[in-house]
Amino acid sequence: MHNLAVFASGTGSNFEAIADACSDGRLDARVALMVCDKPGAAVVEKAARRGIETFVFNPKSYACKADFETEIAGLLDARKVELVCLAGYMRIIGDVLLKAYEGRIINIHPSLLPAFKGAHAVEDALAFGVKVLGVTIHYVNGELDGGRIIAQKAYEYEGSDPEEAHRIGHEIEHKLYVETIAKLIK
Repeated sequence: MHNLAVFASGTGSNFEAIADACSDGRLDARVALMVCDKPGAAVVEKAARRGIETFVFNPKSYACKADFETEIAGLLDARKVELVCLAGYMRIIGDVLLKAYEGRIINIHPSLLPAFKGAHAVEDALAFGVKVLGVTIHYVNGELDGGRIIAQKAYEYEGSDPEEAHRIGHEIEHKLYVETIAKLIK
């Protein structure tokens, strides 16, 4: 069985998809740690309900990013985490984690990268008039939404409602992320 860590900052729908896939056997893995940089985020309660260990921190409580990343790396090492899955973690990964887990940190992004990087990808794509949206899973490097692409899935969307586009995208994300993780841990 493989040990995963999931990093999230918000509601945790992709965290739930991964944790559920571990529980029901679609992934030969367990979420050994859920890391959250937003005390009070909904994902923290979702992890608690599943009995998944969490590390919840306030970045402002640390002198610098290297300090909290050093603590996180120690927690990951202690749990023998093999793959770090970013799932709505709204913080750029820094040098400490990039070096410690090089080639073992992946992210899911709600656009067909390299188009529409950043926190408002769906809104930016719709404002641009895009009719094909998508989801990308990629390795994390030092560049915002950079790194080698692992998997992508496109979908047509003729509307203009970001909430609806996000809902459709999340359905695709949940399935694609689990499928991709399964391939990576074989």
